Amino acid sequence: MLCEPYLLDPTAGSVHVVWHTEAPGSQHAVLVGPAVAALTEAEARAAATGPAGEGDGWRRFTADTVALSRTREDQESAVPGRAYPIVTRRPVHRHLATVTGLAAGRTPYRVVSDGTVTAAYTLAPAPPPHRPVRLLLTSDHQLKPMVPANLAKVAETAGVTFDGVLMAGDMVNAPDRASEWFDSVAEPPFFRTFARILPHSPIYPSIGNHEVMGRWSDTATLDAQFNDPQPDAWDITTYEEMFPYPRSESGGQKWWSRTIGDVHVICLFATQVWRSPHPEGRGKFQEALEDVDNPDRWGYGQFIFEPIKRGSAQFAFLEAELASAAARAARYRVVMFHHPSHGLGSHSVPPYTDPIQVVGPKSIRYEYPLADDHILRDVEPLVSAAGVHLVLNGHSHVWNRFRNAAGVHWLETSNVGNTYGAYDVTSGMSRWYPPGYVLQGDPGGLQPIVPTIAPLVRADGVPLPFVASNEITVFSLLDSAAGVVRSYRHDTRQPESPAVLFDEFPLA
Repeated sequence: MLCEPYLLDPTAGSVHVVWHTEAPGSQHAVLVGPAVAALTEAEARAAATGPAGEGDGWRRFTADTVALSRTREDQESAVPGRAYPIVTRRPVHRHLATVTGLAAGRTPYRVVSDGTVTAAYTLAPAPPPHRPVRLLLTSDHQLKPMVPANLAKVAETAGVTFDGVLMAGDMVNAPDRASEWFDSVAEPPFFRTFARILPHSPIYPSIGNHEVMGRWSDTATLDAQFNDPQPDAWDITTYEEMFPYPRSESGGQKWWSRTIGDVHVICLFATQVWRSPHPEGRGKFQEALEDVDNPDRWGYGQFIFEPIKRGSAQFAFLEAELASAAARAARYRVVMFHHPSHGLGSHSVPPYTDPIQVVGPKSIRYEYPLADDHILRDVEPLVSAAGVHLVLNGHSHVWNRFRNAAGVHWLETSNVGNTYGAYDVTSGMSRWYPPGYVLQGDPGGLQPIVPTIAPLVRADGVPLPFVASNEITVFSLLDSAAGVVRSYRHDTRQPESPAVLFDEFPLA
């Protein structure tokens, strides 16, 4: 097995159990029931392969197997005992079993995959509407060095059983590189770092820019392919095959909604390609001079992958979903997407809008008017009018939060691995963008909120409204029973120190 099992999209009586192997194999099953944890490995294998589909205290659910279509490795991969001098197809097979007939509460389960027997984990159906829940809020793991410590402190502080893990995008770096998900020895791969939590807690992912691959090539490295999308040439196949659920009728896995207990979650696909802000070469603001006459090499600026502005299919979905009976009946409404619409980080600039191409005699430039920011102009008024309680973002590798005039909380809690800085009067830092863009503070005009319990402070004692550090990592928990979101920080330079609760705010 390439990873421990992970859980997807529970319903009132079912949940999907997913895992991966390199070889397709022939016998893959999930054993579920109160007796499962006590089975010996030999007994578990017999239960998984014998003629009876159930026994005393256990039931068997057979998995369907599909081959992932785009997983590869290359010379930049770090797979144990293997080298890939060129881009090479790496077989990965997904096994998915749908466990049905679940009663309320947690039930032990084990996966038996071609003779391999996992430890005993627990699964549960979706919590019924109006029942309080606990949700882990995270994003931007990207194989970064502090992620293992971050998730270890999650487990130490809050356990490994959550009603859901809301993942606001950017799980790995190049999504078609299989080892980034499973077994890289150079950097901490996604499923290995999450191996204590995801076998117990369903993940609800959203698409960040690092879930999107660029144009396919048989020769360019996977990183080069990742960095080479064009507006009509990009791909999220590996993401969709890894996470076939949740999904919606209109958006598939790109956008969806689910009610998790008393919380209604709406997930959107709101992200741009990342381009370098450097004033030379292909980047956010220009094409390389040598490529002006060669559109095949253009980057088209920091373009948006999937429209979210008013009039788009995704906006119509959001509008209808916010007006739905399920959303209105929920105690809390959460909207999740990757782009930090309000933020102090570097990636809140330039504005989230379609680049305006300005063609000169020997240049191609791109402009991004702040007044045309699709999230601030179109999405924020909609979520404000609908009484959304929380908007969860990622992307800038920083912790910061805001509250708009309508009472909507905006939280980015993505400082789990490294940071790209916070650009605020308290830090004294300014973004490295051209004049005319917001170089300091929130481009949306909101004031960042200083953590309520134990903010970090400057050397002169001034409290900081952010966490932006390459030593201090952050995670957040939504506790709907208490009606609060709590954020914790951990100094990785002191591994044995506990996580510190530094911020708490009420959702109401």
